[in-house]
Amino acid sequence: MASIASSLVRGQITLLNPLLQLLDTEKTRKLQEALGRLHQRVLKNKVSFIDVPKISASWAKPDDSISDTCILYLHGGSYIAGGEDYSKGFGGILASELVSNVLCLNYRLAPENPFPAALKDALEAYKYALKIFPSPKIAVIGESAGGGLSFSLLLKIKELGLAMPSCVITISPWCDLTMEYATENDCKKDPVLSCEGLLYSAKLYAGDTELDNPFVSPLYGDLSSMPDSLIFVGTDEVLVHDSIRMHDKLTQHGNKSKLHVEEDLWHVYVLYGLPESRRAIDKMHEFFLEHTSG
Repeated sequence: MASIASSLVRGQITLLNPLLQLLDTEKTRKLQEALGRLHQRVLKNKVSFIDVPKISASWAKPDDSISDTCILYLHGGSYIAGGEDYSKGFGGILASELVSNVLCLNYRLAPENPFPAALKDALEAYKYALKIFPSPKIAVIGESAGGGLSFSLLLKIKELGLAMPSCVITISPWCDLTMEYATENDCKKDPVLSCEGLLYSAKLYAGDTELDNPFVSPLYGDLSSMPDSLIFVGTDEVLVHDSIRMHDKLTQHGNKSKLHVEEDLWHVYVLYGLPESRRAIDKMHEFFLEHTSG
């Protein structure tokens, strides 16, 4: 059962969502950047941000400790929104809560830069991290589109024969851009996303590439030999089946995967500062430590 706090927040989201759906891409980007700056202000005196000169990214580093681990964070935004400040927002929270260096990637966005631009940027960021940290000390964390991109990145890492990260953690990952498994009921329950909006963004991102291309929709890829996975999703979101199907396919291919499905919660609920969010971040921290402390 959802907490009282999450029920109140859900009501607010439901009221605001019709207005948010009217925003064009430019205004959506500005809104996400504003949210990222708000998170950064909350993290003042807890996390330091340092620009990375060789790639479009920033380091988020916890101020009160020294870490020998690295998280490559891939933000959400349906591949068409989310920039430097948005990436630093939740990336900074990860740095503070998981006590790790976080590489907050500002990957290129569609429609100006369709597939494979985001994947190429993620790969370059991972190669950059590998020059500084050994792979057992690196984790990949992504939410929504960034969650799907995390799995696409793993497929590319495997294809190139690079060392795999220690683990991958995703929040409401968008793993199937064909949207074929999103039911009408899923679309109605989700107070944040719309099926029409997602499919529109999917086509902008894929460009001339088929939506079921494994590097666009990693659910259709060869998921053997993947690192251990932890996946969070809410029951009341369009992408709930993406998470369940990805978890099932990972385990069917002999991988270790943990799936946490939160009742009555919506898309990327982990980012909302709810009691359920707190529990999820605690699970993330435990999983992260388990895989990077050796």
